[in-house]
Amino acid sequence: MERQIVALLCRTSDRGRQAAAGTRELAELLGARIIGSPGEPRTGDHSDDLRDGHGCLLEAGGQIDDALEAGRVPILLAGDCSVCVATLPVVVGRFPEARVLWLDAHADFNTPQTSPSGYLGGMCLAGACGLWDTGFGAGLDPARVIMFGVRDVDGPERVALDRNGVHRLGEPAQLRGMELFVHIDLDVLDPEFHPASFPAPLGLPPAALVELLAYIADEATLVGVEITSAAPGYAQVAADAIAPLLA
Repeated sequence: MERQIVALLCRTSDRGRQAAAGTRELAELLGARIIGSPGEPRTGDHSDDLRDGHGCLLEAGGQIDDALEAGRVPILLAGDCSVCVATLPVVVGRFPEARVLWLDAHADFNTPQTSPSGYLGGMCLAGACGLWDTGFGAGLDPARVIMFGVRDVDGPERVALDRNGVHRLGEPAQLRGMELFVHIDLDVLDPEFHPASFPAPLGLPPAALVELLAYIADEATLVGVEITSAAPGYAQVAADAIAPLLA
């Protein structure tokens, strides 16, 4: 099925300039359509970012919806995982049986009540699952989320993940035949290979990510992909790692 690759440079909850710069480099390498321009990075509370990034988040959800409406597989590039508060509700609205494969160093499963930082990017998946109200809807059953590569998890997040039935991927064969929307925060890679704004050691080598994504391309039904946190100067590393999903 035809892929539709779009890159959003606008700010959602970006706290530095590197994510937008890395997204642009990756977008140019992949020939993606680029939308928006980087906003001024800052450290703010989740409510501030939801307000200030409202238009960008709407655009993220709209781009996913437009591609799905046209019968294409959306590939969305963005600076920050916060886009998922708007994208995942759209996906499950159109594909109620789809699973979300969450490839990320972090669970992003805090809530405003449990987050130690107030960072929207650290609570976005929980919002899409309806654990708190983002204003963008929800609808994603946590039991339809499958995590892999997640290794930096706060205590309250761990409790919430277990309580809500979020799965951890054991063997790739578990994904065979599934409808999958794949979320890739490139910090799932070990920082030795791809720097990260919030680095966590013991990540995946690129070859392991390529192997997993190649299996998905062959054995699952790909609904769409979102790719965040590309590092400037490492566009080729990122492009090579995600290549199986782009064909």
